[in-house]
Amino acid sequence: MKDIIISTQFSVFESVQELPNDIQNLMGQAVEVRKNAYAPYSKFRVGTALLLDNGKIVLGSNQENAAFPSGLCAERVAVFQAGSIYPEAKILKMAITAASDTNQTTAPIPPCGSCRQSIAEYEIKQESPIEIYFMGEIGAVYKSESLKNLLPFMFDKRFL
Repeated sequence: MKDIIISTQFSVFESVQELPNDIQNLMGQAVEVRKNAYAPYSKFRVGTALLLDNGKIVLGSNQENAAFPSGLCAERVAVFQAGSIYPEAKILKMAITAASDTNQTTAPIPPCGSCRQSIAEYEIKQESPIEIYFMGEIGAVYKSESLKNLLPFMFDKRFL
């Protein structure tokens, strides 16, 4: 037997104001689109903004459904929209913010497992990492240089 040691690294910004200006703008758009979330069941609203290599910004917010799990998370709404509208573009950066209608979220909220798998598909497809910034409603922002930090054992087309 042998052990495998996996190490990940994240940068931590104490607030949105510490982020570079372009990321502050991207996160600001994620905050705005978070308001469009349809979250009558969870009361948990998520907004995502993607910066593409063609300069376009694509937005997404979570969309719930009474026939659970028919809804979609904000990250997948944005990623799938980018793939549909700009299929040749690469996703350079992703900003994610989450807020609850019932209590203030102060801890950074990372993508769920399904979203991680979907982001991984695009990172592998484009053969370049996606910078991911995530936060709660207020407080610190975490930055990952790649989805690989969040999902070190990715399942992808190599296994098919």
